[in-house]
Amino acid sequence: MEIFSIGSGSSGNSVFVGSGNTHFIIDAGLSGKRIEAGLNKNDLTARDLSGILVTHEHNDHIAGLGVMARRYGLPIYATRGTIDAIKNIPTLGKIDDSLFVEIEKDREFTLGDLSIKAISVSHDAADPVGYVFSDQRKKAAVVTDLGKYDDYIIENIRGMNVLFLEANHDKNMLEVGPYPYMLKMRILSDSGHLSNEATGTLLSSVIGPETEHIFLGHLSAENNFPELAYETVFQEITLSDTPYRGSDFPITVAKRQDCSLKVAV
Repeated sequence: MEIFSIGSGSSGNSVFVGSGNTHFIIDAGLSGKRIEAGLNKNDLTARDLSGILVTHEHNDHIAGLGVMARRYGLPIYATRGTIDAIKNIPTLGKIDDSLFVEIEKDREFTLGDLSIKAISVSHDAADPVGYVFSDQRKKAAVVTDLGKYDDYIIENIRGMNVLFLEANHDKNMLEVGPYPYMLKMRILSDSGHLSNEATGTLLSSVIGPETEHIFLGHLSAENNFPELAYETVFQEITLSDTPYRGSDFPITVAKRQDCSLKVAV
């Protein structure tokens, strides 16, 4: 299985996942041109994709969806609530109904070599999800845009070989920063985004001997720094009650404007 981020942050998100002959992207929140350029950097083209999995309908996750779907005839996999929300966003342009494939949360489906399950997340969107993947040999999870986590999230992403989680903001930076009060409250709410500290705590609950790589994504441009996200998560893991330290696992902070390291497991 291979995973890399094409771009990650509040200005746009898209993550590649592939195994064998099955390749797809999770979200298309970047321009079609940027998505194609990111694939090309890794010796892939958009015509290699089997489809697009959508987590939710916010613009930083679907801005390039219409272009990519129309240009390459790519199936769009999403929950019913997300599909309905996408169809009501005029800026995406017309997307043929035949390209939408409805999926159900907590019910596995298969795309080529991969088994995929959408899991519920707490975010202020119509029907948001994260995704868990398995190629019968390795497991990975891509889960961003969640204001809180609980036992359900922990159980669904425990035992993964690769974890791609959001580390959206530093709480102190957000609280004293320039955002309007209501936006700050939205981000800090249970349907907002996870802080660096919360992500480190969540990781401490799910890492294990099978963990091979951790990605930190969806960093805020205004309320975080890559070095701060890395160090905070590193320390949270190291100081946790688990037998692990931050140095036990490679931790990659996904880049905002460029591809991240490609990880193969």
